[in-house]
Amino acid sequence: MTWIFVSAGLGVAGLVVLGIAGARVVAAARNLKREIAAAQAQLEPRRARLAGQGGETSPQAAYDRG
Repeated sequence: MTWIFVSAGLGVAGLVVLGIAGARVVAAARNLKREIAAAQAQLEPRRARLAGQGGETSPQAAYDRG
């Protein structure tokens, strides 16, 4: 009977460890999402400015020449 309680306790402890690890992964993913959004917000004005400069004076890339 003692072995049943020990095995059940170890099973619960293992699930607790997995739950904590899962919560840390979710928190890290949310943090990464915020950092990516901040980087996109910083780069968007520059990308728009560079996209607006594409006139006749810019050379074509080698793969666009046909």
